[in-house]
Amino acid sequence: MVMAPSAIAIDHQETTILNDNKVDYLDTNNNHGVESDVTGFASKALIRKVLQEHIDRVNVDTCEPGEEDAFYVADLGEVYRQHLRWKLNLGRVKPFYAVKCNPDREVLRLLAKLGTGFDCASRAEIDMVLSLGVAPNRIIYAQPCKTKSYLRHARKVGVTQMTFDNTDELRKIKECYPDAELVLRILTDDSTSLCRLSAKYGASLLDAKELLALAKELGLNIVGVSFHVGSGASDPNSFGQAVKDARYVFDEAAELGYDLKMLDVGGGFVDETFEMFAGNLNEAIEEHFPPHVRVIGEPGRYYTSNAFTLAANVIARREVISEEEGEKAYMLYLNDGVYGNFSNIIFDHQHPVPQILSAPENKERLVEYSIWGPTCDGIDIIADRYFLPGVINIGDWLFFENMGAYTKCSATKFNGYNDDHEVIYISSEPGASALLGY
Repeated sequence: MVMAPSAIAIDHQETTILNDNKVDYLDTNNNHGVESDVTGFASKALIRKVLQEHIDRVNVDTCEPGEEDAFYVADLGEVYRQHLRWKLNLGRVKPFYAVKCNPDREVLRLLAKLGTGFDCASRAEIDMVLSLGVAPNRIIYAQPCKTKSYLRHARKVGVTQMTFDNTDELRKIKECYPDAELVLRILTDDSTSLCRLSAKYGASLLDAKELLALAKELGLNIVGVSFHVGSGASDPNSFGQAVKDARYVFDEAAELGYDLKMLDVGGGFVDETFEMFAGNLNEAIEEHFPPHVRVIGEPGRYYTSNAFTLAANVIARREVISEEEGEKAYMLYLNDGVYGNFSNIIFDHQHPVPQILSAPENKERLVEYSIWGPTCDGIDIIADRYFLPGVINIGDWLFFENMGAYTKCSATKFNGYNDDHEVIYISSEPGASALLGY
């Protein structure tokens, strides 16, 4: 198991920043006072500096409406490093990035330049990827239950690879796209995953044989098998059984005259356990599948979660009685919440960690806070109890790391709030900057 080496310590001449389609450059000879201590991960200190420089330009007492809105800093160098790490640890598995996780155009553009494939689940996602000049054969339509008109659109634009898991879908494909290359999605045990998918998708091994027979009868072309151990998987052994089950389906298909050529191992990869999962997956693949079988995966959060940092402004504060006798506590209200970029709290079971960006008063002592979003809904809470140093005031800023997965993409306009917040792009990797033309 190999961790990706640092492609740089931030000591090259320029780190690129792209903001509102205008490219600026940070002189990093002195790194704006930031230590050059990168060892394979984006410089948190540099990100912090960019956050600070942005908020320094905002005066909440005089700014125009919306100028103090929440915003992101995205280090595309981190996406680049995660790709190197994938190639080092899962060299046989070609990544097909799960667009739904974060369809940020700069992320997609970088991954397209790196040669990844793309897991798309709708017409809009397919069109977004194709608009970057990506060939249709680098897309898998990984949605087992597809809209008819979207199927016809996939046929029109040449996206041939797609998943299915039931008899009705096979008949629909026969009607709308009989030349498609089909991948049978099978059921897996995802009981230890953050977001379980097996209740909605996947054919049992018993049903798989019936589906293979029906596909043969309909004259459809099955090319492979897919599975998904669940988003944010926590059991590294889950891949082993899933790969073994896929081998069983390959053998059943062979008995019916099919010669399957592709295994899709889905997603579930997370940053913290990646090497462990990769090792177990590699062992299972080598045991059950010969080298001529093409293997792809569908990583999402693995690529983008750590690359995005969100900053939000404190728009209101309310003093309350602390659970600790005699101590003051505060309710803080931010200009972003669970109906916005913190939608990952509800949809992705995340627990974003608040950190102070602007300096508070009396920071030598810890103060108890609850942190809320701006809407009128009582469920709009980011943290129900958290201790931070010092007294935070209205107009101060908090920031949250690891906000690049299932956040901005699922934000809403509830209560009239903005769902399209500014992203400041930085690249701490010369390789990423060169590919993107920054």
